[in-house]
Amino acid sequence: MTGGDAAVVVAERARSRRRRWQRFAVAGIWLVLVGAFQAWALARGVTPAEAATDLVDAIKDSAWGALVFIVVYLIRPLLLFSAAVLTVAAGFLFGPWWGVLVVVVAANGSAMVAYAVGRWLGTDSQPDAEKRLGRYVVRLRARSFETVAVMRLLFLPYDLVNYLCGFLRIRPIPFLAGTAIGSAPATVAFVLFGASIEDFDGGVPSLDLTTLLISVGLLLAAIGAAEILRRRERSRG
Repeated sequence: MTGGDAAVVVAERARSRRRRWQRFAVAGIWLVLVGAFQAWALARGVTPAEAATDLVDAIKDSAWGALVFIVVYLIRPLLLFSAAVLTVAAGFLFGPWWGVLVVVVAANGSAMVAYAVGRWLGTDSQPDAEKRLGRYVVRLRARSFETVAVMRLLFLPYDLVNYLCGFLRIRPIPFLAGTAIGSAPATVAFVLFGASIEDFDGGVPSLDLTTLLISVGLLLAAIGAAEILRRRERSRG
């Protein structure tokens, strides 16, 4: 090895160490942020539903309500806050049509936020294709769109899928397309459920029965499709 080659190796090792410490720093800041949010919620005794109610009260009459909602949704995965609760709140705030549009923008944006964090912390190393987990990672990278769409239809934890796909360096365009299409049935169902709430003051809500039944029907159809897909995945082994 020449002197120049040795210098390149030393510089590469230094960059690798620096990158590793940067990842640790980001992960540490993220954990502190999540811990602070959870501690605040615990101190106030605030549940996810109550936090969503506070958000609704704060922005329901605001001209900037949709923008504020999208910003909150974008930072939601960093705080590990429930996506389902905010999706239902969007239906109540903006109605069925605008609610779906706002959530599609916000939810896919938040998925990319979590994906980006996972990608920055992740790896592009090749897994052992002889092991079951390794085979699944290889398949996820080779057939990203289809696999991500199936995971969404199977109702796997939303943020976990986002972080995992980023960590494994799944290609961003297939990830986003699979997320948008695979999440669509549940998104519409939850938004319609929120839109069915005509009045809510903390007690028993007043519901629009027709919208509620459509929401339940869509959700049952999505669950049925998920069960079919689950059986197909099991049969593939």
